[in-house]
Amino acid sequence: MGTTREERIFYAFNYVLLTLAGILCLLPLLHLASLSLSGKNAVLSGFVTLWPQEITFESYKLLFAGTPVLRSLTNSVLITVVGVVMSMVVTICAAYPLSRREFYGRRWLTLAIVFTMLFTGGLIPTYLVVNYLGLVNSYGALWLPALVSTYNMMIMRSFFENIPEELAEAARIDGSGEWRLLLRIVLPLSLPMLATIGLFYAVYYWNSFFNVMIYINSPEKLNLTVLIQQMVRSQSVLQEINTMDTQQVNNITPEGIKAAGIMIMIVPMLVVYPLLQRYFVKGVTIGAIKG
Repeated sequence: MGTTREERIFYAFNYVLLTLAGILCLLPLLHLASLSLSGKNAVLSGFVTLWPQEITFESYKLLFAGTPVLRSLTNSVLITVVGVVMSMVVTICAAYPLSRREFYGRRWLTLAIVFTMLFTGGLIPTYLVVNYLGLVNSYGALWLPALVSTYNMMIMRSFFENIPEELAEAARIDGSGEWRLLLRIVLPLSLPMLATIGLFYAVYYWNSFFNVMIYINSPEKLNLTVLIQQMVRSQSVLQEINTMDTQQVNNITPEGIKAAGIMIMIVPMLVVYPLLQRYFVKGVTIGAIKG
């Protein structure tokens, strides 16, 4: 059945609108990349827009050599990887029982969990609890308060509920227990949702800023987001770089070094998302196979 004229106009309008939105999101990123790769004279003259001029990698070399960006990058990777694994495990363990109709009291437990989305303890009580547990200046202060997102848990619970109950009944008839049912049937069918929730958690932990500023006191434990923010706010970022190569410092600008730092912070998430796309497709394929 062919599309009508109104449908073609509607689709064309959507394509144009989404293309413009994509371009608007891409332009600032291209400008930052151009600034980080352009020479000093080109940046100071204002000729750098969307394409780099006098291409050089001096900003990146000086950033890694004269700042603790590599250490902060390692800290960000540690915070993100461990945080995502812990949050996914706990979220799955919370969502799966609540999705089972035979689970006694699941309605009241769900209401109690949803209640936390509307009313929270607040910043000061949370800090007092974290401090009482001795987690200040440790990454546990970043992982424990954010261990479970109620919103993500509800999405996961709804997805689990939509899996046909006949699959669970067939598995139980074959002697499968709940853990085996979860690990061998439910989770493989839920890969698209797991990849999406994992990406949500990864973006949250990677961009952690406020909690790091509150709970982390040691400069050696700062993540990349806080370090780059301090560099962007600094009015004398080049003077703070620990390097003896003054000639190298003279060949770059503060704008170039700041743009390079922002690009280092952005690129990992830009790399992770296309990788997860592959798992989206794989999960849909597995979920479409019915025995």
